[in-house]
Amino acid sequence: MRIAVARSQRNLVIATLAAALSLFVEPHAAAQNRGAPPAAITAKATAPIDLTGYWVAFVTEDWRHRMLTPPKGDYQSLPMNPEARKVADAWDPAADERSGNECKAYGAAAIMRVPGRVNITWQDDNTLRVDTDAGMQTRVFHFGPSPATPGQRTWQGYSTAQWERPVPGRGAPPPMGGSLKVVTTNVRAGYLRKNGVPYSENAVVTEYFDVAALPDGSPLLLVTTVVEDPLYLQMPFIVSSQFKKERDGSKWDPTPCTAR
Repeated sequence: MRIAVARSQRNLVIATLAAALSLFVEPHAAAQNRGAPPAAITAKATAPIDLTGYWVAFVTEDWRHRMLTPPKGDYQSLPMNPEARKVADAWDPAADERSGNECKAYGAAAIMRVPGRVNITWQDDNTLRVDTDAGMQTRVFHFGPSPATPGQRTWQGYSTAQWERPVPGRGAPPPMGGSLKVVTTNVRAGYLRKNGVPYSENAVVTEYFDVAALPDGSPLLLVTTVVEDPLYLQMPFIVSSQFKKERDGSKWDPTPCTAR
């Protein structure tokens, strides 16, 4: 049900860009390379869409919850259970500041909802990096299995990534385009919303990154986020965030986390 709901939301706005990967080998080159080990297939080389570049948040909904810090008790649209309400009702930003936890609203479960810019780059051929100017956070998406032993919990946790491509119909040519799926665990407990709505360290964050085209042809990045947390949520919390691509990083404005 969660995956179906998330995908149905994405399909409302997604018109994925075309990308196809083909390899042509000249007969004499094939003969020369016969017996050589095959080249490693990397995530970067097989990417069905291009996510790299500078993107700015395009806030079209939940404006008062994203552009401003909501007052205590404003929990509209959040599937909180009674325990979450109890925690949120005790929200004290001054206490977060004293304890050095100003970044609780900038963790993996909420950072893509924070207004600002993101810069997406390839850290290496199998690692995608996302930097945010709001809160100065760095997310790292690893293509491959999670480590057997998780490291220390962090605001951004540990993220595994994989490309997803449309399934071809019987007898149809391979479809073009695709999505990036990212699953993040091993997070520090933080806030889904800046007014103290909590998520726990056991939360699982699943995201889908898609690229569509605006009416003028410019790229639009769509990020669908699904947060599952049985400790504080009655059901998965699903939101979609949009980003418009910028020409360069001239408007990049790193600012530290704030608790207020």
